[in-house]
Amino acid sequence: MHFIGANRWSYENTALRIGFLVSSVESGCASLHCRCLSRRSLRDFVKGFGCRRILKSYKRIQVHFYASLRPEEGRNEDLQYNIQAKQVDRFSRLSTKVVLCLLLSATMLTNYWWLPPSLEAMAFESKPLAPGNTSLKQQERDVIELFQNATPSVVFATTFVERLDFLSPNILELPAGQGSGFIWDTDGHIVTNFHVIRSATSAKITLYNGHIYDATLVGVDPDKDVAVLKIDAPKKELRPIPLGHSSELIVGQSAYAIGNPFGLDHTLTTGVVSGLGRTMRSPTGKPISNVIQTDAAINPGNSGGTLLDSSGRLIGMNTSIYSPSGASAGVGFAIPVDTLKPIVASLIKYGKVIRPVIGISYLDGTQSSALGIERGVLVIEVQRGSPAEKAGLKGTSRSPLGVELGDVIVAIDGKNVENEGDLFQILEEKKPGQTIRLKVERDGRPMELKLTLGSSG
Repeated sequence: MHFIGANRWSYENTALRIGFLVSSVESGCASLHCRCLSRRSLRDFVKGFGCRRILKSYKRIQVHFYASLRPEEGRNEDLQYNIQAKQVDRFSRLSTKVVLCLLLSATMLTNYWWLPPSLEAMAFESKPLAPGNTSLKQQERDVIELFQNATPSVVFATTFVERLDFLSPNILELPAGQGSGFIWDTDGHIVTNFHVIRSATSAKITLYNGHIYDATLVGVDPDKDVAVLKIDAPKKELRPIPLGHSSELIVGQSAYAIGNPFGLDHTLTTGVVSGLGRTMRSPTGKPISNVIQTDAAINPGNSGGTLLDSSGRLIGMNTSIYSPSGASAGVGFAIPVDTLKPIVASLIKYGKVIRPVIGISYLDGTQSSALGIERGVLVIEVQRGSPAEKAGLKGTSRSPLGVELGDVIVAIDGKNVENEGDLFQILEEKKPGQTIRLKVERDGRPMELKLTLGSSG
């Protein structure tokens, strides 16, 4: 049914058109058109004249309409006239109900859907609560202020892959995934997770104001699941996130995660620091130490987003969750900011991370336990020409008598090494070229070796 507005109205004209509308209903018309009924005019008309006058006018028009019908001449004249009279009486009762329903529905629609402009604004315009609103508690105001200050620093990352079009020689660029990131400095460096851009051939960064920029890859550190991108954006649009210190965190303090879960940009979730010193696996299988555990909801798309303290400072980069279903189960993990700082600095300066290396391959803790090794890191292979070979480390080997286990590293510079996580954590504190003291166990006997660290670059 189409309602098209008109400027002038008379109740007779309205009644005539409603009569035509109901007559159309009675005659089984499939298409109903009331071309001159506007919502406002219909509402004013109903209020001004009332249903009774409309029905009275309609009945008068209906009687005149049927009275004007001339019965066909012939022997069946009286029979046809009687049939018409019965139809008039039957449809008159039906028409009354139809008209009442139409008028009632129109009145309800005009009163509910089309409000005066001031009421429409009140009903449909959502207005953000001002931080000074007296209905908000001070804690809520602090969270609102934190979110508003941090939002411009969080970005939305969209990745793409290139695929060959089988129907043409063209190469198509298809969306590959979505994630989060944050602005590191005013030079346009964006920090995110390596696994967000892992299989992508290109990426675009969307800022808080909706502006989209092509991103270039600066460098990646797959072992720590970190990537640095760069965009060419005006400095006025780049607001770096304030950096905190993850070494000062305490279990139980508030934590706030901002990211783009499921593509919903700039979503805030709150929680606490649930645990510290966790170890998780990177995309390459290497352990990442000192990971922050939080119960702030982290979902797919949050990867690369910020984990903030109550002052709005970055304490970690949201990376992964522990969940059998793939959705947030209240166990999320973030790479600590103290781990990020040297990695990002190295990626920006060199395009890669230069780390001290020993030059060995090792067995993880689960497999070592199966061999009866309760602590330490079992050396499987010593690389040729590596610092480990020069220091005299022994790897695992086969002999006619069976497998001979290699050295087990149990301490470095007096710090105990319980597993591979401890090993990498201690090495991260060292620099290439530095000499360290290794305490190992060989065939059950303790030994101490000096080793000069090499460089991964």
